[in-house]
Amino acid sequence: MTDLSGFLGELASDSPTPGGGSVAALCGALGAALNSMVANLTIGKKKYADVEEDMKEALTGAETLRLELTQMIDEDAAAFDKVMVALKMPKETEAEKALRKTALQQALVDAATIPLAVMEMCLGVIKLAGPVAEHGNVNAVSDAGVAALVARAGVHAAGLNVRINLGGIRAEEHQEFAKRAAVALTDLGREADRACDEVMSVVLPKVS
Repeated sequence: MTDLSGFLGELASDSPTPGGGSVAALCGALGAALNSMVANLTIGKKKYADVEEDMKEALTGAETLRLELTQMIDEDAAAFDKVMVALKMPKETEAEKALRKTALQQALVDAATIPLAVMEMCLGVIKLAGPVAEHGNVNAVSDAGVAALVARAGVHAAGLNVRINLGGIRAEEHQEFAKRAAVALTDLGREADRACDEVMSVVLPKVS
């Protein structure tokens, strides 16, 4: 737990990174890990022999997402650090102002791109929780539900980070990206809610 304690300590400090974007990625990684756990608790059990191949496939997908989202924890922080660096660039001359503006606008695009990718990955975690909840070890079905719920939180948390970075994008050359990202984050949020509700419709009857 040393790494987690260190991360939480940094999160609680007065440093702007890691922040909410990294937490969003962590939520997704936690959900992916729970999907893996349920799959692992299903594979090798005679009772679930007929779905073993499906669970192995689910495990592969969950582990891929877990590793990708874990990497995104640091990538989100690094992207925002670039925004901070750009903000501190000199702006005494017109040339310096132009360089600073260009660097800042690109940094904001990068800082919006990372959480947008996190949203997509977290949605993948939710979708994976569906078959895991339906076919996985019934004794761990609540864990599949938690996987969907924390991943849903990750989707919406990452969405907030997309929004706040898009708000600073003014350059004409990045407007098309901003428009596409705004549409994508709305669609991803809605799809996450729908997918999570579907998972919970499977989970709740099994835990009641």
